[in-house]
Amino acid sequence: MGNREDLLAGARRCLMEKGYAGTTARDIAAASGTSLASIGYHFGSTKALLNAALYEALEEWGSELERALAGGPSSSGLTPAQRFEEAWARIIESFARNRPLWAIQFELIAQMDRMPELRESFAAANRQARLGLAALFDGLDPVADEKKAMVVGAFHQALLGGMAAQWLVDPEGAPSAEDLAEALRTITAGLTD
Repeated sequence: MGNREDLLAGARRCLMEKGYAGTTARDIAAASGTSLASIGYHFGSTKALLNAALYEALEEWGSELERALAGGPSSSGLTPAQRFEEAWARIIESFARNRPLWAIQFELIAQMDRMPELRESFAAANRQARLGLAALFDGLDPVADEKKAMVVGAFHQALLGGMAAQWLVDPEGAPSAEDLAEALRTITAGLTD
């Protein structure tokens, strides 16, 4: 690896261990085995390096989520409700593996008013994530019906963020995949005439 890759790897480790606000340039230099000057040379600033490391981690998590939602060999022949429950079981399992990343996202959401460049970046990523979630969960084609995909994706995004928040605070008390499926059945039954 070169200095740039070492810096990204060191910044990711620091993010996961110390959080966004708790990570300093010295922390990253020490974790990456590079000099402080290399941060400026390769990224311009510590904040730009942290943002690059965060986006890389989020992209990797997005790929993991996509694999989780793609289902396994057991997903063929399942009803939509069973596929929903199976997908959520895998997503909930992923919270444990990605706990630090979720914590960082909530940390950054709390600081968005002081970081407009991050807000813009997160907003753009959110819009893309909605379309992706609608395609992954419901097979909706965002090109065929972008408005519907955006609304359905926003629902899944709200559920995902809410579940992550509950899991971060109280993993034992957070709803299970079965609980989510039952809640969805109850809610949708109440919406029908």
